[in-house]
Amino acid sequence: MQKELDELTTKELGQLFPVTLTEANPGWKNIFISEKEKIINVLDSGDKIRIEHIGSTAIPNLAGKPTIDILLEIYESVNHEIIIKKLKSLNYHYISRPDNPPPHIMLVKGYTKTGFKGQAFHIHVRYFGDWDEIYFRDYLIKHKDAADEYAVLKVKLAKKYRNDRDAYTDAKFDFVKKINKMARNETES
Repeated sequence: MQKELDELTTKELGQLFPVTLTEANPGWKNIFISEKEKIINVLDSGDKIRIEHIGSTAIPNLAGKPTIDILLEIYESVNHEIIIKKLKSLNYHYISRPDNPPPHIMLVKGYTKTGFKGQAFHIHVRYFGDWDEIYFRDYLIKHKDAADEYAVLKVKLAKKYRNDRDAYTDAKFDFVKKINKMARNETES
């Protein structure tokens, strides 16, 4: 009997869902727009503030994991359980992170007990505020040299951490922090 996704260890998840990068796909923007419409249709108007396309697939000409990352900003007064239930109706799977309580809610789609199936999505639910992911995305869109540097780093780390998504993400931390600082300085000046 196969384990449920929630029951898999980090190592088992790494084997089932390795870090793989693909060439940039200009269709990622339209895939996001289509999914955003589905999310808007299932949520009430008071459930959301903003829905943004973040991550590598939001940056033109940047290779990345073919996963559409979505930032869903909500008001603090919104009931988390209702948001999760509504997004589950779109076949999203809730990732419980007791070490990182709400508003850092994560839902994924396209993951199965046998690997990826169809387009993968991540929804990052957060309270309203200025999020580094947006600064990071916008900076890399404006600065091709920084996006190119990020691309080289990602390829190197994807080879090194193919079966360890957490290590892959953690190894990008210093670069992301540096870009976020430059992005904020540029925005504030």
